[in-house]
Amino acid sequence: MRILIKIAILIAISLCLVHHVQSQGKSRGSQTLSEKVQQLLEMNAKRPVMRFNGNRFRDFVKSVPRNYSVVIMFTAMAPARQCVICRHAHDEYTIVANSYRYSQTYSNKLFFAMVDFDEGSDVFQMLRLNTAPVFIHFPAKGKPKPADTMDIQRVGVSAEVIGKWIQERTDIQIRIFRPPNYSATVAILMLTAFVGSFLYLRRNNLDFLYNKQMWGFLAVIFCLAMVSGQMWNHIRSPPFVHKSQNGGIAYIHGSSQGQLVIETYIVMFLNAMIVVGMVLLTEAGWQTDARKGKITAIVGLVLVAVFFSFILSIFRSKAQGYPYSFLFK
Repeated sequence: MRILIKIAILIAISLCLVHHVQSQGKSRGSQTLSEKVQQLLEMNAKRPVMRFNGNRFRDFVKSVPRNYSVVIMFTAMAPARQCVICRHAHDEYTIVANSYRYSQTYSNKLFFAMVDFDEGSDVFQMLRLNTAPVFIHFPAKGKPKPADTMDIQRVGVSAEVIGKWIQERTDIQIRIFRPPNYSATVAILMLTAFVGSFLYLRRNNLDFLYNKQMWGFLAVIFCLAMVSGQMWNHIRSPPFVHKSQNGGIAYIHGSSQGQLVIETYIVMFLNAMIVVGMVLLTEAGWQTDARKGKITAIVGLVLVAVFFSFILSIFRSKAQGYPYSFLFK
């Protein structure tokens, strides 16, 4: 009987020790989580986009426990890296972080950070990243899924697009507030003042307002700007250029769902050359000198054929599987 009593006492003591150890472990884990959140809030109060290196990434993103999501922009801002799009992407990303930081939906459940290659190259190696910029959402539980990496090649890097992508991943709606930009207003006022001054100085001779060629030229310029995608650029704010998959600079967007700013200028120039060629072909028929008319027609035909082939090649590169080409593939 005494042996049974001793065994029961030992079992009870063991159970108490196990329960005490588990309670201490939970307490320490809870304290660690609260400390991590408090440190993040303190860093976030200083800057909406926190700068992480390898150690901070492992402490606040890879380690557990964690009850918050982190959106991280992996970038290469140093001029030596020659990442043309990184600066523009960082500005748009900062707009999103600022909009969230000073919104009513702000909480300790979502944080914004960035990892620069020169400050956290080990993180790039850990995640097998060989390009920049890259936006990745690290959820509170589990590992990031393919959808947690933003497809900037398809949707661009504007603040509105980043905010929409974050809402899809976290169910947190961020209303984008852009800082006031008065450059457009100033430009319109200056243009209005210039046109008004010009009309005032020419008030006694306004025959140029009835010049059909001038209005036709302005109409063609407007059509070229709209056809090339200037309005799309104004709405979506795409980057000027971006890096290709092989590390070079791409001037043409690889998808039919997007475009670059420089691509707009390229398409505008090609369309303008086609228009010039068509005008020369039209004018060739009105030439009184047969030899001059023939030369004009040949030049116009060459312009139309060459530049239409160029623009068709661009369309082929964006619309995968398009089977037709002319002079160039």
